[in-house]
Amino acid sequence: MAETEISTAAVHRLIKKGGAGRIGDDAAEELRKVVEEVAVRVGKEALELATHAGRKTVRAEDIRLAVKRVWKE
Repeated sequence: MAETEISTAAVHRLIKKGGAGRIGDDAAEELRKVVEEVAVRVGKEALELATHAGRKTVRAEDIRLAVKRVWKE
């Protein structure tokens, strides 16, 4: 099994916060995969933005702009 960064239990809690009463384990696992994939894509985009600005440190504004760019894809 591949190493994950986000626990399935945390994803269950997030889905419950969204209003779901019952959540299948397969649904939580699929959302976990999607969230991790998106987070990595946002991180890479944010790093490119920081590098372009001449910084080694990724800042909150890099993340915000990266999310907008990734969301449009």
